[in-house]
Amino acid sequence: MNDHSHQVRVRIYHEDTDAGGVVYHANYLRYMERARTEWLEATGFDHDRVEREWGVLFVVRAIDVAFLRPARLGDTLQAVAELGEVRHGLMIFRQRVLRQEQVLVRAKVTVVCVHAADFTLAPVPEVLLHVLGVKG
Repeated sequence: MNDHSHQVRVRIYHEDTDAGGVVYHANYLRYMERARTEWLEATGFDHDRVEREWGVLFVVRAIDVAFLRPARLGDTLQAVAELGEVRHGLMIFRQRVLRQEQVLVRAKVTVVCVHAADFTLAPVPEVLLHVLGVKG
């Protein structure tokens, strides 16, 4: 992991699985969302503050995901969000869901910044770029 990454622990319960005890594919997206949300909070921001102070939201525009191996009932996983690229109004995350060191799911998630009032594209707030060490 780099300075712009975050990891969250996820325990697999019955509610996460299908009848065979295998994690339902859409749940991996939830785990990756948790990792991105915790990443944002670890930078000193959270979604409420970003909307309240700068009037913007972060929304997923695209996900390129590869399901490599299944997780099962009772597993403990790590969902990782690693910021790969920041441009004017978007952030690209490299994400993984692992069981110990084994990669189960890999994804590239493109998140765009939009004005909360009308969902038109907006620049990533300068203060967040500064914290990330990125030039705006």
